[in-house]
Amino acid sequence: MPSNTRVWLITGTSSGLGLHLARGVLEAGERVVATARNPAKSSGLNSLREQYPDAQLLVLVLDVTNAEQIRQAFTKTKEHFGRLDVVVNNAGYGVSAEIEATADDVARDQFETLFWGPVNITKEALQFFKTVNPPGHGGRVLNVSSIGGYSANPTLAFYNAGKFALEGFTEAFTLEMPPEWNIKGVIIEPGGFPTTWEDTNSIPPHPDYSAAAPSNVFRAMRKAYTPIGDLDKAAQAMIRISKEPNPPLRVQLGSDSFGIFTHVAKKALRNAEKWEEFAHSTNQDGIDGQEVLKVLRPVLAKGDD
Repeated sequence: MPSNTRVWLITGTSSGLGLHLARGVLEAGERVVATARNPAKSSGLNSLREQYPDAQLLVLVLDVTNAEQIRQAFTKTKEHFGRLDVVVNNAGYGVSAEIEATADDVARDQFETLFWGPVNITKEALQFFKTVNPPGHGGRVLNVSSIGGYSANPTLAFYNAGKFALEGFTEAFTLEMPPEWNIKGVIIEPGGFPTTWEDTNSIPPHPDYSAAAPSNVFRAMRKAYTPIGDLDKAAQAMIRISKEPNPPLRVQLGSDSFGIFTHVAKKALRNAEKWEEFAHSTNQDGIDGQEVLKVLRPVLAKGDD
C-alpha cells in the first residue's frame, strides 16, 4: 500500500455501520485499523482479513471501556502505519426500558460505552494527531451519535443521555482546537438503519405502565417501523464528510434523522421566542435584554459556517 493513503481507526467494526464503513474505506484504497471486542467472532471482519493484506488492514481487540486496550490500539497503529488521519467512535449499543426498570449498573455500563469510551479515544487521538502526524496535518474525529442524541424518546433515557453527553463533549472539543492544528470533530446523527445494536439488550416492560402508557406506545411504534437507511450509503457519506476541510459540527444520516432534527430545532426556537419575556425577566434592574442581544449576536456569529 502507498504510504500516503489515509489511515482510519474505527471502533465497533464487528457488524453494522462499523463493518460497512471499514469495508467502504478499504474499497476506496485507504487503510484501516478495525477494532472490536471480539473480532475473531465476526464473520464480516474475517472476510475482510482474507481479502486485504496486513499493509492495508490491521484488526485489533478493543473494548472501548478498557483504558489499557485504548492506549495499546494507538501504540499499535503508530507501529503498524506510522500515521492516523480519521478516528471513528462508532461502538455502542442500546437498552430499551423504562427508567424505573433500568438498574443502575446497566445504565452506568451503557454510559461507559457511549460516552467515556469515545472521550478517552478522542483524547488519545488528539495526542496522536499532534505528536505523531506532521505539524498541521491534523486529523478528523467522527463521533457517531444518533438522532437520539438530539431528540429523546421513551424507553431510551440512558441511551439518549449518553449520546446527548457525547454531542456536548464533541462540540466543546472542536471549539478548543487551535485552527493551526487542523483537528476537526464531526457529530454523525444516524436515523434508522438495519443493525443489531439492541437485539440482546431489551428489558421487559415495567409492570406499572399500561399498554396505553407512552413507553409502550413507543415500543409498538418501533416494532412496526422498518428502517429506511442503507449502511453502504451511510459509509460513503462518512467517507465524504471526512474529506471536508471545514466540516459542519453535525450531519444527519437519513431523511428520518433530518426530519426529526429540523422539527425539534424549529420547535425549540418557537418555544424560546414564545417565552422570551420570561428569559429577560430575570435580568438585573437596568439591564436591557434587547441591548444584550445586540452585543451577543456578532460574537456568536463568528462561529457560524
